[in-house]
Amino acid sequence: MRLATADDMRAYGARLAALLRPGDLLVLSGPLGAGKTTLVQGIAEGLKVRGPITSPTFVIARVHPSLSQGPPLVHADAYRLGGDLEVDDLDLDASLEESVTVVEWGEGLVEGLADDRLEIHIDRESAGDEARVVTLRGVGPRWADTPSDPPED
Repeated sequence: MRLATADDMRAYGARLAALLRPGDLLVLSGPLGAGKTTLVQGIAEGLKVRGPITSPTFVIARVHPSLSQGPPLVHADAYRLGGDLEVDDLDLDASLEESVTVVEWGEGLVEGLADDRLEIHIDRESAGDEARVVTLRGVGPRWADTPSDPPED
């Protein structure tokens, strides 16, 4: 999926949120500045959770409660984590069942949290261009029929 602007990335995240339910784990990967947090902003908007949504790089994880009887959003950033033990210290599995959990930079670290997960890779289309390419990969039966472009509202 090609997304031309940051606003397109947020809109894509909001559409993706319509597919999400408690217990879902999303693992985001891509280079610095690819748009991972921008995607999470759209997911948060779609889930109708309390914001603001900012990169949790230095606090590692934030919980955003629902404003509309939906699941809370757990937004974590594994960029500064040194390995599995530090991921375990976050206790992401403690709230996994009732939350939508999104982990930036989680590739290779958090896959063991759930048999079913949605892996999302974001990359720049070209240097100096705002366009991004988003690739979804569903893992497990929950995501067997994952569309690359979630439906419009």
